Amino acid sequence: MNCKNFIGGNWKAGSSLEVIENMNPVNFEKVSEANISSADDVLEAIQHAEAAFYKWKSIPAPNRGEILYRIGEVLKERKHKLAELITLEIGKTKVEAEGEVQEAIDMAYYMAGEGRRMFGQTIPSELPNKWAMSVREPVGVIGAISAFNFPVAVPSWKIFPSLILGNTVIWKPSLETSAISNEFMRCFEEGGLPPGVLNLILGGQEAGQTIVEDPRVVHISFTGSTETGRKVYQQAAGHLKRVSLELGGKNAVIVLKDANLELAADGVVWAAFGTSGQRCTSASRVIVEEEIYEAFIEKLIQKTSNLTVGDGRNDGVDVGPLINENAVQKMESYIASAKESGSEILHGGKRYQKKQGHFFQPTIIGPVDSENRLVKEEIFGPILSVIKAEDFNHALQINNASRYGLSTALFTKDVNDAFKGIREMDTGIVYVNHGTTGAEIQLPFGGTKDTGNGLREAGQAALDAFSEWKSVYVDYSNQLQRAQIDTDQLFSHLIQDETN
Repeated sequence: MNCKNFIGGNWKAGSSLEVIENMNPVNFEKVSEANISSADDVLEAIQHAEAAFYKWKSIPAPNRGEILYRIGEVLKERKHKLAELITLEIGKTKVEAEGEVQEAIDMAYYMAGEGRRMFGQTIPSELPNKWAMSVREPVGVIGAISAFNFPVAVPSWKIFPSLILGNTVIWKPSLETSAISNEFMRCFEEGGLPPGVLNLILGGQEAGQTIVEDPRVVHISFTGSTETGRKVYQQAAGHLKRVSLELGGKNAVIVLKDANLELAADGVVWAAFGTSGQRCTSASRVIVEEEIYEAFIEKLIQKTSNLTVGDGRNDGVDVGPLINENAVQKMESYIASAKESGSEILHGGKRYQKKQGHFFQPTIIGPVDSENRLVKEEIFGPILSVIKAEDFNHALQINNASRYGLSTALFTKDVNDAFKGIREMDTGIVYVNHGTTGAEIQLPFGGTKDTGNGLREAGQAALDAFSEWKSVYVDYSNQLQRAQIDTDQLFSHLIQDETN
């Protein structure tokens, strides 16, 4: 599939002579190719987005919502085709790929509804015959930069909230997902989005840096590693840009001694090995009370052993490949580190020698010391470290020691411990009796500490991320009234008149 940029309503190849080819991570057959975009391509997209902004924001929000709804309908019609491309290009299983596209459909419908529900506030003024209210305003051109692992869902969190508010967008996806990005973009085109409102750039570092540094792009929404996110933040700060960051995670599942161990093991396996561990919310640590450690490990190994690893296009496959060879080698380096530290490989720990493709065995290591790099660094693959905890308080201490703060899960039957965990776990997402994955689009998504910078995607919080508040005062008293200055005198007058 030959892939192109979409700029100002036109499909055109990137102007660089450098070509990126994407191979299926199972059989290494070519899926897509594209000319990498240069800074010139980005500058052209910015020009179109800036010109389209003034027209797009003037369309009433309910009418913008109707366009988003039509885009959602196109996504629904093309759900299976998009899911097939996701599986083909990055190796995700069919079930997960279809779930991801459904997330984008849900987001389209949800944000379409916000076109008639974009609430501000009316607030009593301290002065008589004066009206006070607040309204949302779009910020301008948004730069959306997304990663490979959720090539449809994550961009939808950035694009749909931006559009319903009246912003225009330049979207730079991962170069690993050119085919998926082109097909996703066609859904917006066929849904009737006006030219220039959403522009697609298939580019690398040069394109990304241009988006971040051009002063006409007023907000950067970035999903990726913490290290890259920090650089994006620093570059954008020089231009006083708004930045929202969704970065790494080192998510933990806490299993207490009263938990349903069968359910907990199911939850951990799904959270740790779904998408081959290539999620920012993947469970990379499981913290288990010492009393039940052996019993839980037995269940965990048994359920992991039953996973089917293979081509995500085939029915019954639970775990697909990693994205590329570099990812496999990274897993091997962590296994070597585990052995050097004396940690025991309880299950897996190797690449599949007899399988073609970038496959790595779902791996369980334990017990691992809470200071080991295995439980400190984001691995982004199918490796799970098991840590012993003396009690619940110790487990909370281990969980909160991470520099990341995206998602934590707690398995317990005790309602008191459940609410204590909700209060004490210092992550942006908390699950009780479920794994660390499975966020829904109507709630805020994001984390604390090195996982982000406080802004959130999805839900109502996304509207705050991609809009400005405007305060409006209408004085119909037909005289000069000075807030804070005339208030006391006026109040005294009113009281005196009432007394008389």
